[in-house]
Amino acid sequence: MACLAGAVAVSGSSGRAFAIVDEIQVYTDDLDAAGQSGLELHVNTTPSGRKTANYEGDLPPYHGWRVTPELSWGLGHDFDWGLYLPSATDGHGNWYLGGAKLRVKWLPVRAAEGGSGWYLGVNNELSRLTKKFSESPLSDEVRFIGGYRAGSWLIGVNPILDWALSEGYRGSPEVTLAWKAVHDVAKGIAVGAEYYNGLGTLADRLPRSEQERTLYLVTDIERKAWSLNFGVGYGLTPATDKWTVKAIFGFSFE
Repeated sequence: MACLAGAVAVSGSSGRAFAIVDEIQVYTDDLDAAGQSGLELHVNTTPSGRKTANYEGDLPPYHGWRVTPELSWGLGHDFDWGLYLPSATDGHGNWYLGGAKLRVKWLPVRAAEGGSGWYLGVNNELSRLTKKFSESPLSDEVRFIGGYRAGSWLIGVNPILDWALSEGYRGSPEVTLAWKAVHDVAKGIAVGAEYYNGLGTLADRLPRSEQERTLYLVTDIERKAWSLNFGVGYGLTPATDKWTVKAIFGFSFE
């Protein structure tokens, strides 16, 4: 997520612990080199979706905007790390700061720059968020990263486990499966699809109609110093927001 890049937290004795979807992204073979830094700005909005709160203090997504800058640094030895500072508006334009997330990514298997081959790694993300952003203030996400880059194709998959760490919300982790497939149509421009499926918890899979399932049509633009991922998503189940629009603006610095 989230989910979903930063998607939902986990179930505990008081039930599911929901969280705002502030990062909608499938992790692939991107990694900051040692000494390199980057900035990504995650932006998404929900023109048609849930209008009511899932819990007391929740910020419903309908007509709201989620804006999250992510700062990243390359550590070398196949590691980089990042810091997220999520924020969001409600449907009336009121702005809220959400707390912070800290992540560490390890990507030991990947092709050389510009080459083809498999990639494999893992990302761990620790979050401390306000009540408007997550029912459980503390949570931890483990995202497995895998896929293949070959010629004009890029395919990726992220199985994601998300644990609530705050007392009263701990339990079996929420499970999300995200995948991506894009094909180059011009130099530095690819089009394709991303799919995000919230399955329930590891111990208790939800019925299909209660799962969050969103299919995005996406365009990726890659340039030397900047990038853009833009997508329009459609919810495939009654439990899913009907329409979501997302963009990730990326900038790299030596």
